[in-house]
Amino acid sequence: QVQLVESGGGLVQAGGSLTLSCAASGTIFNIGSMGWYRQAPGQPRESVADITHSGSKTYADSVKGRFTISRDNVKNTLFLQMNSLKPEDTAVYYCHAVPRFGFGEYWGQGTQVTVSS
Repeated sequence: QVQLVESGGGLVQAGGSLTLSCAASGTIFNIGSMGWYRQAPGQPRESVADITHSGSKTYADSVKGRFTISRDNVKNTLFLQMNSLKPEDTAVYYCHAVPRFGFGEYWGQGTQVTVSS
């Protein structure tokens, strides 16, 4: 079984930066693709960024050029560097992972990001 724990959320003014971290533990073999999702009040959960085991990255159009996803495959840790934050980035951010081998998916508990105008 795999556990994901997010950290790094907080309150920041528009234009500021935050870095989120997600630590994976209890992993059998390797974690495959990992990604960040977010959910604002009254809105569906949406994909923000994704990174494969080999390092290929994809981003939602709304965050391209502002957010950077990265990972440390030795420590099984995922990061999201968020720059030029906007009030519309306010949401609970969730870490997500799938196993490189086997089936299933894993979710963290989420961390709150609030961007004030």
